[in-house]
Amino acid sequence: MSYQQHFSMGSGSRPARRNFEFGRTYVVRPQGKHQATIVWLHGLGDNGSSCSQLLENLPLPNIKWICPTAPTRPVALLGGFSCTAWFDVGEISEESPDDWEGLDASAVHIANLLSTEPADVKVAIGGFSMGAATALYSATCAAFGRYGNGNAYPINLRAVVGLSGWLPGSRSLRSKVEGSHEAARRAASLPIFLCHGTSDDVVSYSYGEKSAHCLNTAGFRNLTFKSYEGLGHYTVPKEMEEVRNWLTARLGLEGSRS
Repeated sequence: MSYQQHFSMGSGSRPARRNFEFGRTYVVRPQGKHQATIVWLHGLGDNGSSCSQLLENLPLPNIKWICPTAPTRPVALLGGFSCTAWFDVGEISEESPDDWEGLDASAVHIANLLSTEPADVKVAIGGFSMGAATALYSATCAAFGRYGNGNAYPINLRAVVGLSGWLPGSRSLRSKVEGSHEAARRAASLPIFLCHGTSDDVVSYSYGEKSAHCLNTAGFRNLTFKSYEGLGHYTVPKEMEEVRNWLTARLGLEGSRS
């Protein structure tokens, strides 16, 4: 079933509305007591199904995983070829312009998926590559208390995980956080776990490292950055085991299966 979202930026002379049709959402139910719900976001050209298959084998029985599929859209990085993407991107660098409308639409979709979770369940976002970038953008929205378009951000995020990703909007982040006492407080209290391989030939390790530094200097001080020697643009069991341990500790989960 597709989910169609109309997203309005209300931006003067620009087209005020683009249509984003999100793909199928896959859910991995908790095997034990439901203590946390995490939206996990796939990379460019992938889908929620492959994420759900990875996560259902991760021994975290108290977590419900929600794995949405991004809209299919033309991507400038691929010469305009259409594939699943959380937002448009021309190049993965600090100089690349950010697709704020696409980022906001995906952040709204993710927040909507978390909005109906029980009040006593902790909610978090994670992802790989472009999914990690979208998760980090959601983290900045949570700190500011609003999306890029000014609408209120409604979710109390408890943790964010990003694997092999980068930070959209890095250039203006620090000034935005420092301009608000509440944003600074929320940024300092949000746990973030970032992992990156030193041999990543898609999202360079140096850019992942710069993104982590940017977040930290902007006030996201509860941040852990782990590097993996020789790892390319993919995940490995050791990395996922560290994600499991970090989530268990940060979300206060009851004993997980070994």
